[in-house]
Amino acid sequence: MEERSKIRVGITHGDMNGVGYEVILKAFSDPAMFELCMPVVYGSPKVAAYHRKALNLQTNFSIINSAEEAQYDKLNILSCTDDELKVELGKPTEEAGKAALDALEKALSDYRDGLIDVLVTAPINKHTIQSESFHFPGHTEYIEERVGGGNKALMILLKNDFRVALVTGHIPVKDIAGTLTKELLMEKMQIFHRSLKNDFNIGCPRIAVFSLNPHAGDNGLIGDEEAEIIIPAMQEMQAKGIQCFGPYPADGFMGSGNFVHFDGILAMYHDQGLAPFKALAMDEGVNYTAGLPIVRTSPAHGTAYDITGQGVASEDSFRQAIYTALDVYRNRVIEKEIHARPLRKQYYEKRDDSDKLKLDSIED
Repeated sequence: MEERSKIRVGITHGDMNGVGYEVILKAFSDPAMFELCMPVVYGSPKVAAYHRKALNLQTNFSIINSAEEAQYDKLNILSCTDDELKVELGKPTEEAGKAALDALEKALSDYRDGLIDVLVTAPINKHTIQSESFHFPGHTEYIEERVGGGNKALMILLKNDFRVALVTGHIPVKDIAGTLTKELLMEKMQIFHRSLKNDFNIGCPRIAVFSLNPHAGDNGLIGDEEAEIIIPAMQEMQAKGIQCFGPYPADGFMGSGNFVHFDGILAMYHDQGLAPFKALAMDEGVNYTAGLPIVRTSPAHGTAYDITGQGVASEDSFRQAIYTALDVYRNRVIEKEIHARPLRKQYYEKRDDSDKLKLDSIED
């Protein structure tokens, strides 16, 4: 592959006291990764060296001062802070939270300047990263505000053809029913449908929709959100040509294996979708932020403080996050090229019985 065709992957180091550097260094210990992309890690070369030594890893990297200096056949690490950072493996610290935010802000700045093509984020600690400039429940909401361009984000967890999206995300359970509206459900379903088509190259996606209440409300016996919100939203989207089915009770749907018959599943809230997903696909699961101009992925796991520094963290999910970002980016490029040169209008003249195709009878 020619160097100029390689996709520039920005990687944020996440929480430096977690497994972020371990999975990054392990993923790029395979030279074949450099045939696929040009990685730029936003973080700290000194912290990377600390983890490499502590874990006895052999992955080499180059230190750069800007993304413009990145080399195609190297793991490039860009320092995002002038401060001396103290690594405390397995511990949540304010210093680690600030370093995670510094890396994220620099990566998004470089994305806006066109220096990276996609973003892959290592896990953060959602508590320690909070600051005056970061008052969000997670990566997704922050990235939506910073580079979303007014578009709404949709969290999708995926492994191969198994994709679970969330109508509501990082909100308290007590607020879910009050947050769920027909308009919100239609908005998320539209984003999901468009992402399945454009990002995953599925011509006519089939979406399964979960109910909110047990047993899909049992005809109003256990709740009326299905009849008043979910079904009316689905009916309107079906009228617009979106194939959505349900609402299905989440327990029976997953337990019976019905999910294999759909291109995507739309869950009403975080744990309803992510608990079964992570039970089935944790090892190679990927968190993808759909609906935004930027292509952003992350591994499905968190900081994993409990195993940090032991050398046992698996890089599989992180590697799959890179693969997914590359695939989505290529699919978007292809989709853009297709729509850049649309075919001329073709129609049949209805005034005669010939089946001759007419091309020039009317104005385009």
